[in-house]
Amino acid sequence: MALGALVMGSVGAMIGMILGGQAHLIGAGIGLVLGTVVGVLGGRRFLISIVIGTVLGGALAWVLADAEKITVGAGAGAAMGGFLGVQASMLLDMRAKRKRAGATNKPEER
Repeated sequence: MALGALVMGSVGAMIGMILGGQAHLIGAGIGLVLGTVVGVLGGRRFLISIVIGTVLGGALAWVLADAEKITVGAGAGAAMGGFLGVQASMLLDMRAKRKRAGATNKPEER
């Protein structure tokens, strides 16, 4: 839960900083709530993919644009990391399910 609140709250704050004004407070609040829910539901792989996307997106923006665009790159990287994390998680779950089904359907050796 704490990992979810930390990750999603940070992402919400970064996106809010891009929007300007007091949006960073609203974004952080919404992120905290969503992150806690994701953490309770057990989305650890999803949250880790968001962290990786945030770091890589921020670093890429820093290298390509400048330090002023780190928040934009980090927010976009977090969104892409979350999307890819969901897809990877679904594929890993399908693979595990297929393995379990294959193990139970094997004929017994005599």
